[in-house]
Amino acid sequence: MNERPEPRNLLNHLATAIIVLDTQLMLIEVNLAAEALITTSSTKLQGTSVERLFPANNGLRTAMLEVLKDGRSFTERDLVLTQVNQETINVDCTISAWSNGSNKPAGVVLEVTSNERQQRIQAEENRMLENQISTAFMRGLAHEVKNPLGGIRGAAQLLERELPDIRQREYTQIIIGEADRLRKLVDRMLGPRTHLQPAPCNIHEILEHVRQVVKAELTVPVTIHRDYDPSLPALLADRDMLVQAFLNLVRNAVQALNSRGGKVVLRTRVQRQCTIGSELHRLVLRTDIHDDGAGVAAELVDTIFFPMVSGRAEGSGLGLPIAQSLVHRHGGLIEFSSVPGNTVFTVWLPVRSLV
Repeated sequence: MNERPEPRNLLNHLATAIIVLDTQLMLIEVNLAAEALITTSSTKLQGTSVERLFPANNGLRTAMLEVLKDGRSFTERDLVLTQVNQETINVDCTISAWSNGSNKPAGVVLEVTSNERQQRIQAEENRMLENQISTAFMRGLAHEVKNPLGGIRGAAQLLERELPDIRQREYTQIIIGEADRLRKLVDRMLGPRTHLQPAPCNIHEILEHVRQVVKAELTVPVTIHRDYDPSLPALLADRDMLVQAFLNLVRNAVQALNSRGGKVVLRTRVQRQCTIGSELHRLVLRTDIHDDGAGVAAELVDTIFFPMVSGRAEGSGLGLPIAQSLVHRHGGLIEFSSVPGNTVFTVWLPVRSLV
């Protein structure tokens, strides 16, 4: 004979946060999802009033009283709840009456679903789409510029041969030099065109290679610290592409320190059950690049991954979009957060099967 599961065990298997309150709107039961949402254990939550649970949300209490009065359910979408720690969460919630067999409600059940995951997925998809659109635009523009540059360089070379005075060749050399500089810039705008050549690789070997290259380039007093998780699994990826992506990011972190110097930290961790875009991955490698520079200017926050956008006068604005493109080709994503003294660029790379 099959045993019937306990109601609490059933509630604990739900992804939706369930909060059960009595007629005085005092908490009497929560499931594990609710504990995670409120970041407090059920033992500490017992007997907590709804006003203390979600302060500054009088509308929620009023809706619960209405449900107790007439027994009808109430649903609110995109509701911003303020928690005890003053943090806010954006949720969808439903309030229903429950009874213990009598005609009158014995309390209310609050079902809360956080919108954070869906909002994060949407933000990631928007960022990927913006990157694809801007990259496609810049590649089209680069192709249009490439042919005239070749003509300008060729004409300068022909002119140089006809000049009778060797001192005048200084001017044609300037034209040729600038044409070559623009050609290199165009090639960077076009980005790598080769196909991925995935092979098992170690993320720490890649980061150590990048660290050594950047250390050799340093002209300011910068220290690069390592905080690696030695238990990370191997990654199936194109090593050369990831080296280029991380080079761009670490160089960007060093340049953000300007001439005063500072500290850069490379940190690796593994994350389980992580969503990138709309795809859920069992394992994802997370690499953080910290710097203690001045931070990203507020006016650049929404466009920092767009080509030709740079916070430095001498910057080309191509390092970050190229890094984003290379990581995106591996099914990954780059995110960042920035306040003065603490800027973090995070690279998410899914762990693919090596079989």
